[in-house]
Amino acid sequence: MASSSMSSSGSWSAKDNKAFERALAVYDKDTPDRWYNVAKAVGGKTPEEVKSHYELLVRDVKHIESGHVPFPNYKNTGGANEEKRLRNLKLH
Repeated sequence: MASSSMSSSGSWSAKDNKAFERALAVYDKDTPDRWYNVAKAVGGKTPEEVKSHYELLVRDVKHIESGHVPFPNYKNTGGANEEKRLRNLKLH
């Protein structure tokens, strides 16, 4: 889901984000007119808006991967199996 930094780039609905994700899977970095094609696939966005949205996404992912975002402290309601699942998630 979009982070708070991404929400500042305009209004992106869950439907917009899903279309954005799908378009990124189709139009990779080597696609001519990539941002035009992504914007067309999302609808209602300019090439500049989708490129900015992508750049914020990349920044957020790097921030998460660098360990600057703490792992959520989920309330444990699932017993021992849930604890094992959470420990496994933390390892990956």
